[in-house]
Amino acid sequence: MAEGDGVADQDIRIRLEGKATEGDVTALRNWLERERPLEDLLRDGRVRIRERPATAHDGTPMGTSQEIVIAVTSAGATVVFQELLEQVRRGVRAWRDNRRAVEDGEPPQGRVEPVNRHDG
Repeated sequence: MAEGDGVADQDIRIRLEGKATEGDVTALRNWLERERPLEDLLRDGRVRIRERPATAHDGTPMGTSQEIVIAVTSAGATVVFQELLEQVRRGVRAWRDNRRAVEDGEPPQGRVEPVNRHDG
C-alpha cells in the first residue's frame, strides 16, 4: 500500500473478547493514547481514538459491549495505514502483557482489524 492509499476510508477497530469489562476498554484506550508513536499522531491531530458501542458488520449494536476505534483524520493522510495497524497491534499486546503482570487472571484477548468506514 502506497503512502496514504485507502486511509481516508479506513479505521482500526479494537474489540476485547471474553470477560472484558468497560474498565478494560477504557484502560486499553488510555494505554494506547500514551504509546509511541500513537501519542505523537494524536497530538499532531493525525489520528483520533474513541470508544463506541460495538456493532455487527451490518451496523447493528452488539449488546452492551464497547470497542475502540482509531480513525485517521484528513490531516493524517500521509499515515501509512499498514504501519499504523501494526503499531496498534503491538500496543494491544503490550497492554495485555502489562495487565497480566499487575492483575490476577488472564487479560481479555484483543482483536485488532481494519474496517471500512462505510461498513461500521
